[in-house]
Amino acid sequence: MEVHRTPVLNIFDTKQRLEIPLFQRQYVWNEEEQWQPLWEDIQRKFAEAVEGEGGAPNHFLGAMVLDQKQTPTGHVLVRQVIDGQQRLTTLQIFLAAFRDFCREYDCEELGNEVNQSLFNKGMMANPDVDQFKVWPTNLDRKQFVDVISAGSRLELLKRHPTRRQKYARNDDPKPRMVEAYFFFFSALKDFFVGTGGDEVAGAEHSIAIRLEECLRSMRSALLVVVIDLDSGDDPQVIFETLNARGQPLLPADLIRNYIFLRARRDNLDTEKMYEEHWCHFDDEFWREEVRQGRLNRPRSDIFIQHLLASRQGRDIPIKHLYAEYRHWSEKKETQLGVLEELKLISEQSQNFRRLLSADADDPIAPLADFLSVFDVSTIYPLLLSFFESEPSNDEWAEIGRILESYIVRRAVCDLGTKNYNKLFLSAARNLRREGFTAQNLAQFLKSQSGESGIWPDDNQFKEGWLNNEVYRPLGSGRLVHILSRLDQRYGSAKSETIKFEVRPTVEHIMPQSWQKHWPLPNGEKGLTFAELQDADEGDKTAIETRERNRTVQRMGNLTILSQSLNPGVSNLGWDLKLPELKKHSLLPINLELHSSDDWTDTKISKRGVSLFGHAVEIWQR
Repeated sequence: MEVHRTPVLNIFDTKQRLEIPLFQRQYVWNEEEQWQPLWEDIQRKFAEAVEGEGGAPNHFLGAMVLDQKQTPTGHVLVRQVIDGQQRLTTLQIFLAAFRDFCREYDCEELGNEVNQSLFNKGMMANPDVDQFKVWPTNLDRKQFVDVISAGSRLELLKRHPTRRQKYARNDDPKPRMVEAYFFFFSALKDFFVGTGGDEVAGAEHSIAIRLEECLRSMRSALLVVVIDLDSGDDPQVIFETLNARGQPLLPADLIRNYIFLRARRDNLDTEKMYEEHWCHFDDEFWREEVRQGRLNRPRSDIFIQHLLASRQGRDIPIKHLYAEYRHWSEKKETQLGVLEELKLISEQSQNFRRLLSADADDPIAPLADFLSVFDVSTIYPLLLSFFESEPSNDEWAEIGRILESYIVRRAVCDLGTKNYNKLFLSAARNLRREGFTAQNLAQFLKSQSGESGIWPDDNQFKEGWLNNEVYRPLGSGRLVHILSRLDQRYGSAKSETIKFEVRPTVEHIMPQSWQKHWPLPNGEKGLTFAELQDADEGDKTAIETRERNRTVQRMGNLTILSQSLNPGVSNLGWDLKLPELKKHSLLPINLELHSSDDWTDTKISKRGVSLFGHAVEIWQR
């Protein structure tokens, strides 16, 4: 066999048909497990290309095994794909989306160039088949031909229109390859055009220039390994060998070997270095797999990813962690000797562990607990950078207050976390220039604009607080934190953070199932979900029911209890629920409810205003 690495587009330059054998499975890749990770790899190289970040390591997108097939004279050369058919097919779908995106944004010439990677040209014995660079199995051919030959997003949508069954919440699924096309087209649009006023990478250049740079990066920085079999190679044996399951080395293992090999070459005391700076990595804590995005990864991987991101201020692909580490270590601007490099890893690993499980008396404990509840791990590279400046306890408290205000205000305003990774890495780059202080952090966050980065002011915060249905998007854990902080204010502005032996629960004061015992303001009984589906658009009772459904999910109707009410009592009317509320809760936030002779939509609104008066003081901008 012959093994060589090549840019991914080079595979499609030759006049040949890469044929998926009939015995191979259908196309099965999906968004969460394959399309999104592939796009993240491509997007990263695109961003480096349009922002002029030369010198970054190339990305390997995987391997594929090809077997020469006997081809009659006059036919296009055919090679069977023994392994890698899913990846090859997906790359073709991505290129079709890229081609059509170019054409939709008036880059016709560039689109035509991409089209050459999808179709063979010249003489062919069987043009209907030979024209395609990749030819899938029988069951996939119809949808593949539609994607590759439609020529535009709108034409593909005509061939596969969006449909939805009556009363269904989601659209009917399209064929998987068609779904992949629309996923990549949407991702390209977000990257090159942006959404919600976000700044796009390389925005100072025209879209034509950026598209051309990205196509160039696909021709140089995105590589695959191609294994060409000889006539004497058994394709099945090769396939089984490549797909055998072993116990791979972790990136931390590879990095350890790399560091200590260099230390040995420098005649350093490797045993002493290991005992002082590395042996704690042998704890099971670091090898334990935890959730990171869509996948489970060892904690050591996640730490090294965050450490490299903190030092470079850029996103680090966890799938290529060892290559990224070597690239960083060997850069001239790193300027760290092997011992200094090892000390940095050791010290920051202890800081990272503090962020995950801080002791109660640790000055970073309130911030660490908050980040755990709100699940904002994308901020860790920024915080690791702060550790290097050794903030005082008071400075850590201020850093925590700023970050909590920023995150809580955005959460209440339902502004999303999609851009947090880029935002906090940008903050790390900015503060590495300006200085890692709480004041500089606040100034950076205040300077953000656009929905994906803005720090809501008091008016925006109030609008979200009073009118947004916060229960479902925030979830129980985040709301318990917010309501517990409010409860602290009701007791005393100087009170310590309340620690419950058993975590309290969120309670809807007016229950979510309110229709039976809680009439509408007009005295009518509210409609059920099924009745709402059949109600006329202008039906007043339906309109008031929908508004009530929104009202019960707003902040003014939520509280916390140290233990849950009996579900059977929780849904009863106020005259029966109030005594149970008094029995089960003496929390300061609930005391004012004890004197209410009823609980109405108006009182929910008034309580929302009252709670906001405290919230705006707790989470100051």
